Amino acid sequence: MDTVLDLLLETDTASGRLATTAAIVVLSLAVGSLAGRILASRVDDAYARYHVRNLARYVMWVVALIAIAIVWRAFAGRAGIVLGLAAAGIAFAMQEVVGAVAGWFNIISGRIYRVGDRVQVGGVQGDVIDITPLRTKLLEIGSTSDDAIWVKGRQFTGRIVSVSNKATFVEPVFNFSAFEFIWEELTLEISGASDWHEAERIMREEAAAVSRLDGAHEAVEEMARRYPLPRTEIEPRVYVQATPRAMRLSARFVVPVRRARSVKDELARRIDSRFAEAGIEIATEALDVRISTDERS
Repeated sequence: MDTVLDLLLETDTASGRLATTAAIVVLSLAVGSLAGRILASRVDDAYARYHVRNLARYVMWVVALIAIAIVWRAFAGRAGIVLGLAAAGIAFAMQEVVGAVAGWFNIISGRIYRVGDRVQVGGVQGDVIDITPLRTKLLEIGSTSDDAIWVKGRQFTGRIVSVSNKATFVEPVFNFSAFEFIWEELTLEISGASDWHEAERIMREEAAAVSRLDGAHEAVEEMARRYPLPRTEIEPRVYVQATPRAMRLSARFVVPVRRARSVKDELARRIDSRFAEAGIEIATEALDVRISTDERS
């Protein structure tokens, strides 16, 4: 027993270092496995237990490699160089992590958004469900401009998207909940044979019916107390634009940010019903086909 112990403690000879290295490997395997089981037994989630066991093994292997390097005097006379290279390597490898943590401070201190806000960050739109020092988790909503998303309205897709907090430094962040209301527009083209003045009146009345002016006025006043806002027009309007084949009418109105799609759907249905009663036709794309015969043939 004393001979074995002496051999393990003897690091001046190759045989002693080999014996010590073997002992470190065996001890690391045993301690890593035992620590993984103990830590995993305190976690309820199966996936978390899997990651905890692996983390325990990885930590023990790192400790074992450092111990083996010390036994074989890999750092002898070069400790400063090794530490400098290690620090440079860690700094390079961790630059994304450092940027993410800095982004977390940016989010918290700058009040860019908080849990529950509807935002667009890193090219993803959704409701913020969690903010950690490294990433923000969003419950994704649909988009009319992104063909990769099958939901074309601002409603949940069911996917949870994680975005690095570093994105708040390098990309614009849109917070839909800072005001809690957004301006929506519904654009229709009225055929030349219809009374576009009557169409304008109908669209203005229906836009006023679905607008949420009381809440929007309060939100604007609250925003004006925080920021030097210019005069903001909230009342519904209908803008008219002449095109070569029709009159284009755009109804602009204010709605709560999370009800924009349903309100716009309701407005479109009500306007269509009233247009039908008034005999107003919505312009549609038409194909003009002309057939000519060549009398000389």
